[in-house]
Amino acid sequence: MVSASRGAIISRILAAIFGCYAFVWGVVALGVAALHGAGLEYHAAEQAMMMLAFLLYLGLFLWTFAAASVRRVWLVLAGGSAVMLAAAWQLQRMIIG
Repeated sequence: MVSASRGAIISRILAAIFGCYAFVWGVVALGVAALHGAGLEYHAAEQAMMMLAFLLYLGLFLWTFAAASVRRVWLVLAGGSAVMLAAAWQLQRMIIG
């Protein structure tokens, strides 16, 4: 059995709650903007992405505790959310005009 430090456990808990939330928020924002930009009605795009969000959040939440490296977890969650939120912001600006 591997013994984990208290800091590593707290880091995983914070990543699971806040990091996964930010990542899923980025996915939803980018997905809604992309689907709406492709011609789907806004509320239909929002509903589709929110249904996906629940499954994605659960999968990411479990992955944060199953991953071997806490550093990798934070890099994927923080980096992915930053890239997706920036892309969603840019796509929304392009759609609006």
